[in-house]
Amino acid sequence: MFIQTESTPNPETVKFLPGKTVMEFGVADYRDVSEASSSPLAQRLFGVDGVEGVFFGYDFVSVTKREGLPWDHAKPGILGAIMEHYLSGDPVIANPDEVPADDGKEEFDEADANIVAVIKEILDERVRPAVANDGGDIIFRSYRDGVVHLAMRGACAGCPSSTMTLQMGIQNLLKHFIPEIVEVRPVE
Repeated sequence: MFIQTESTPNPETVKFLPGKTVMEFGVADYRDVSEASSSPLAQRLFGVDGVEGVFFGYDFVSVTKREGLPWDHAKPGILGAIMEHYLSGDPVIANPDEVPADDGKEEFDEADANIVAVIKEILDERVRPAVANDGGDIIFRSYRDGVVHLAMRGACAGCPSSTMTLQMGIQNLLKHFIPEIVEVRPVE
């Protein structure tokens, strides 16, 4: 089995491509081992010294390591855990009902439902595929008085360039299509 790796804009996160489908539908984001009981693969990865986050996309696994730990030290264990998992035949998610739920509710005034629908469409069609290429995900959280709040996941969470992505990329894109938008902010 050959597993490709790609760097991400987040220096603490690397994207691993096992050449197989990881998540048929949706994504899964594990911020610590206590959340990983539903996933044999996430459990294996958290067993590698220094792993602090695991994110599954359609055909990739993004792994975030402890700051200061060199990737030269972390990668062999992570590659071994991914290879061992796929050779075991275990599912990526053993119990889909136990995948950590998306932790945020959407908030917006019902009068803004049309604007929110356009925001979500732009995010789904233009933004999320691009950030998935970088090993992450961005989801809508709220809209009020021209301010959009988005949650960053995977490689995007904690990425030094995430503010630039939000401000210069996503904010400009949304403002172009939706003049009512004043600002885009991350959910803390």
